[in-house]
Amino acid sequence: MANIKSQKKRIITAEKARMRNRAVRSELKTYVKKVHAAVEAGDVEAAQAAANAACKKLDRLPPRASSTRTRPPTASPASRSSSTP
Repeated sequence: MANIKSQKKRIITAEKARMRNRAVRSELKTYVKKVHAAVEAGDVEAAQAAANAACKKLDRLPPRASSTRTRPPTASPASRSSSTP
């Protein structure tokens, strides 16, 4: 634990920001999951509505905030290298 008053305050502030960011990230994941579920179910109208809602939430984020955790998984580099001769 820090002994300097400003550092103690910074630790508290960083924890508040971390919790807020966790909530936002969780909310975004939920919206993306709703889009994927509607697409898999084949419900075009629900998928479009869910995509619009997710897009609004994603557009509100600052450019750096949209993390790779909200994107669908891609093939790992190991699987790509093994497929080439």
